[in-house]
Amino acid sequence: QVQFVESGGGPVQPGESLKLSCLAEGLLLKRYAISWDRQAPGKGREWVAGIASNGERPVYDDSVKGRFTIPRDNNKNTAYLQMDNLRYEDTALYLCHAPRDDYWGQGTQVTVSS
Repeated sequence: QVQFVESGGGPVQPGESLKLSCLAEGLLLKRYAISWDRQAPGKGREWVAGIASNGERPVYDDSVKGRFTIPRDNNKNTAYLQMDNLRYEDTALYLCHAPRDDYWGQGTQVTVSS
């Protein structure tokens, strides 16, 4: 059974950092491009960042460019979202996604508040 298990979310203050993890089970992550999406309360899901299967060509939404990075470790079957200088508007449920076969995780909640 294929599943993505996200972790690493939590409450943080503005300006702090978090590193989210997405562990893939039941598939070889190295065969998949990965994206991170997020859904804020009362809003639709939005794409945040993506990376090719081989770790090249990371791309970012303008709202997170320069603050977030999307590394991956295919040997660990895990993708990450490093989030620095977090802002109130980054508060959302963050989900890992493999667009090729439309696999989604359940998400991990990030809450930025003072």
